[in-house]
Amino acid sequence: MSAVVVDHLVVAAPTLDAGVRWCEATLGITPGPGGRHPLMSTHNRLFAIGDEHSFSNAYMEIIAIDPEAPPPGRSRWFGLDAIDLSAGPRLIHWVGRCTDLDAALAALRAVDVDAGQAIAASRDTPAGPLHWRIAVRADGRLLAGGALPTLIEWRERHPSASMPASGVQLRSLTLRGLGARVRAALALQGVDVADDPGPAISSTLDTPRGRVIIDSL
Repeated sequence: MSAVVVDHLVVAAPTLDAGVRWCEATLGITPGPGGRHPLMSTHNRLFAIGDEHSFSNAYMEIIAIDPEAPPPGRSRWFGLDAIDLSAGPRLIHWVGRCTDLDAALAALRAVDVDAGQAIAASRDTPAGPLHWRIAVRADGRLLAGGALPTLIEWRERHPSASMPASGVQLRSLTLRGLGARVRAALALQGVDVADDPGPAISSTLDTPRGRVIIDSL
């Protein structure tokens, strides 16, 4: 099975406008454009947080439920139907990129972890459509406080290919609450795994506002 690497960090927001304001106040940049996800009735804004030397192709996603979209008829990804965002946008999760999603899911099932079923998704962009396969649980629930990644397998094109440098760079990502068997099953690369008490996810970023640490709750 191929290793799992950081694809993107997920910041959930009560509205997309609130997510943009959070990004400007916290990181000192305005996020780039994103799009709508008809499958899940969500929409997003994106910006690059990696380069060819560190966290290649990684980006940050600010995501919210799309108020103009009809109900999706299923639980939304990233636990968005149940998450409490009354205090505002926050880091909730990360998505891990792999080249063989089916093998990665089988490896997790072998250690008794149900990371969901692979589904096909897509969205339109000015540069053309994006297509990917992503694992989503039927209940939409995140595991290990969000530290267990949602697994994704991109098709022809990765979204970072059309993202300019943002001025924000991910320097480290630390995860907690993942057992040794899960770590081995995922063959995680590029992340730190800690066993001490602390947030499930802790990210360190260099930004126009200086070094910023963003933790999940």
